[in-house]
Amino acid sequence: VGLELHPGKTRIVYCRDSNRGGGGGPDGGHPHAQFTFLGYTFRPRRAVGRGGKFFTSFLPAISSDALKKLSRVVRSWRLHRRTGSDSAGLRALVNPVLRGWINYYGRFYRSALDPLFYRINTYLLRWLRKKYRIGWKQAVRRLAEGYALRPRYFPHWTITPPAGP
Repeated sequence: VGLELHPGKTRIVYCRDSNRGGGGGPDGGHPHAQFTFLGYTFRPRRAVGRGGKFFTSFLPAISSDALKKLSRVVRSWRLHRRTGSDSAGLRALVNPVLRGWINYYGRFYRSALDPLFYRINTYLLRWLRKKYRIGWKQAVRRLAEGYALRPRYFPHWTITPPAGP
């Protein structure tokens, strides 16, 4: 076909897991023990077997670069500054994007998205504080009440509920 491998983008990666151990350190003495592809970082991670037993497996999760990119997008929404909007307006802005991220990056090792969901909940708390001129404790209580009334209002609440009072 005439295809050639790019030398800067191509490398051999040692996929260490419980079945393929290796001496000489955490990466088994190999220079490349992980790689990033399509926004996922593939590396050894802790997994649970059928009998509930933990083992090491070579699994994908969202890469740190992709997580930073998503965090920048969330920051660009400036949710805490949208005090003129109601919760339905925030929901219309956030939900389609969050659903897409959850469907793509949440396929594997979904807990790696928790820092992003925590950031979104923090912005929602700041929005509550500014919109209703209330303190942190009351904002946390109101967010927890909103979750209790409608746990599927924001898609990330089904995965990581906001902290309650």
